[in-house]
Amino acid sequence: MLTLRELTTDDDQSLTRIYSGASVRHTTGQELTLVQARQKICTALARAAETPRAQWSWSIITAGEMIGLISLRRRSPTMGTLSYILREDTWGAGYASEAVRQVVVIAFTTAGLERLEAMHHPDNPASGRVLVKTGFTLTGTCDRQVEDGTTTAYQVYALPLPWVPLRR
Repeated sequence: MLTLRELTTDDDQSLTRIYSGASVRHTTGQELTLVQARQKICTALARAAETPRAQWSWSIITAGEMIGLISLRRRSPTMGTLSYILREDTWGAGYASEAVRQVVVIAFTTAGLERLEAMHHPDNPASGRVLVKTGFTLTGTCDRQVEDGTTTAYQVYALPLPWVPLRR
């Protein structure tokens, strides 16, 4: 069983483990230090206290252990973006798909959004499969600058209301 919960200050060690190894290959390319993890948590907690709320960050928990992080950001009154990262040793077990499903429900109900978008690095097709599996549709690409200063075409996906989950 997978659950989501708000980040806490006790998540710093788990966050450094998540943001390491192959998990960061297609993000910043840099592992998260303990100081950076604490800052990330402080920022998330501060954003959670804002009114109106523009960002939600949840720990992804299974078997009592934090294995990932998923975030929802309000980009306009009706549109949000979704991002997630899992610890490398938990890939392929359906955890990302389940976490995305749970956040989509929150986005379209509690947050009152009408459209979600997400993107992934072209060398991370598994992330695209997660998005398609949860109902997102590939809409195009977006050039993003990567670690070495070059640009890469990230795949962009969208999920408008009404949302109908595809398959588990």
